[in-house]
Amino acid sequence: MELRHLEYFVTVAEERHFTRAAERLVVSQSGLSASVRALERELGAKLFVRTTRSVELTGPGRALLDEATRTLASVRAAKEAVAAAQGLLRGTLSVGTEQCIAGVHVPRLLARFRAAHPQVEIRLRQAGSRRLAEDVGAGRLDLAFVALCGPPPQGVHLTPLTGEPLVLLCHPGHALAGGEAARWAELKGEALVDFQPDWGVRQLTDRTFAAAGVERQVALEVNDVHSLIELVEQGLGVAVVPRHFARKPQAAGVCAVPLAEGPQPVWEVSLARPTGDAASPAARKLCALLDLQRSEADKPPS
Repeated sequence: MELRHLEYFVTVAEERHFTRAAERLVVSQSGLSASVRALERELGAKLFVRTTRSVELTGPGRALLDEATRTLASVRAAKEAVAAAQGLLRGTLSVGTEQCIAGVHVPRLLARFRAAHPQVEIRLRQAGSRRLAEDVGAGRLDLAFVALCGPPPQGVHLTPLTGEPLVLLCHPGHALAGGEAARWAELKGEALVDFQPDWGVRQLTDRTFAAAGVERQVALEVNDVHSLIELVEQGLGVAVVPRHFARKPQAAGVCAVPLAEGPQPVWEVSLARPTGDAASPAARKLCALLDLQRSEADKPPS
């Protein structure tokens, strides 16, 4: 089994499209298809169901994907370990983050890493926290900045970075906009704007409404913070979000109201990384830079 075949297979699985996978790998589509067919022949199993618009993994394909991803991650780690032993840092650093994360300025951190280690290729992906944590455990990401609700997946260690309460965002003309605080019970029957289910804050609000005994209706489901704010600003619903979302310039046209008389959940942001010594040399360097950035931020101005 050739590593090249596994790399091609994983890329097709991630893109769910042969043409996009070929473009990403900078190879011909015919060569990519031939490699996948060779892998299927060797394994004696069909790995993809092909349609005119996309490809989907079969049962054997899903079984192979996790193992192939771990194999490629191990090979990459071996190469990077040898380079690190020679005083070099090269290879790829794959980072994930949920949108508008708190406790770390991700672009500034990555820029600092790039300046210190220009030979390392940085890859960044945004997604929901649960999916990002699973990708760290599977070796598809080196580390990720997440806001998980509940325990991490197997093989993932969480380092807490910060936490903050949730607040209610609403239109200035809303009945709850003028009060000092809102009760969870007052949100019963309100049209709610919320994120998709794999976002950490959505999982936290789902649990908190249930703990408060308040049935709710997610009328508008979005996948980015700015869309959520715009929908609330237009009076289409209210939203329960981490406090720092309300401090964004885009939120100037909405009201932020504290939540009281009930559960007081904390939105916790953490760094997700592999357990044990599985982190790559590049990931360890980024973690060291993160510690330095956080210590600098804690110093009082001189």
